[in-house]
Amino acid sequence: MKPPKESPFKIEQDYRIFFAFMTLIMIGMYVMSIMTNPALHQFWNAVLFTILMVVHVGLHLMVIRIIQVPSRKTLYIIGQGLLAFIITYLSQNTGMVFSLYMALIGETIGFLGISRKGVLSALYYLSLSLFNFVLFTNMDSAIYWLLTIIPVVIFVGMYVTLYLRQMEAREKAQALAEKLETANQQLTEYAARVEDLTIAAERQRMARELHDTLSQGLAGLILQLEAADAHLMNNHTEKVRAIISNAMEQARATLTDARRAIDDLRQPSLDDLDSALRLEISRFTDATGIPCDYHSDQTQPIADPVKETVLRAVTEALTNIAHHAHARNVAVNIQSNDKNLLVTIQDDGIGFDASAIPSGHYGLLGIRERVRLINGSFEIQNDNGTILKIQIPL
Repeated sequence: MKPPKESPFKIEQDYRIFFAFMTLIMIGMYVMSIMTNPALHQFWNAVLFTILMVVHVGLHLMVIRIIQVPSRKTLYIIGQGLLAFIITYLSQNTGMVFSLYMALIGETIGFLGISRKGVLSALYYLSLSLFNFVLFTNMDSAIYWLLTIIPVVIFVGMYVTLYLRQMEAREKAQALAEKLETANQQLTEYAARVEDLTIAAERQRMARELHDTLSQGLAGLILQLEAADAHLMNNHTEKVRAIISNAMEQARATLTDARRAIDDLRQPSLDDLDSALRLEISRFTDATGIPCDYHSDQTQPIADPVKETVLRAVTEALTNIAHHAHARNVAVNIQSNDKNLLVTIQDDGIGFDASAIPSGHYGLLGIRERVRLINGSFEIQNDNGTILKIQIPL
């Protein structure tokens, strides 16, 4: 039989089960030949006949190990055919003509398949079978051999083919089960990795949201309170009242943003980015007294994540300018075309070294992460101040 791709023990077990019935038939034919052939009642004839039968059956049971080496297949086929011929001749039993050769034909179909070599091997065994039969009877009786052998060969061929298909189907099912088990294990590992990455990404998002709500809001309030304190020292009460009113409005907005961030860590969609930017710039100018020129020619529709990124980036940049830049003028420009949105925030301050930002300052890191998440690019230039450039694909 053609060995399936299973463990050697499993292959041999299936093979022995397949040939158990064949072995019982051979034993029956052996006993019948001993009983019916007087020549086999002689001691040495009986010993020779028995040894040949044992060798023949033993080779059947060892066929899987033998055919592992391709060059041994031909020797096995020729040797088993000659053994069958001698055994059948000694037995003088026509039943041996069909039992031994049919077993060999079925076995050959098993490990060679319906191929050129398989057909030649089957013809070899049929020729020996016909020769044995003619020796027992005569040439005129060959027609009876033919009428008997055709249905037997068809039955054996169909049985072996169906058996092999069943073995292959089981082999494929086992291979599929192993693949499914491996895939299930990989999915479990992937799920664990995704969970870890999701947790890490969520932690980063939480840090950004808290920074963009609480940190920016409180920083703006501090700026306005410092401005109010400075005006109080100069007795500019009307200006102080306006700044405090603006600070109260910003404090309420910051509180609302903080509550939303804590509830679901999501900002609501921004219906009008231009109005939101103008409001932030107005707060910045009122708190710092630094004029800010704002220009926007954005006409393309923008998705909410892009709007939020632009608003947060501009707010953070203005906060940094108020704290560190010592600038006298600021400009915010937004330009768009069919493919990209370009945001530029420029000041004429003292500039800074982006590679030397002290720990604990996460504003620029937050901008960079937000821009990266929407596949944009972020660039910092120091030229008579600082220029932040953000390019986002639309």
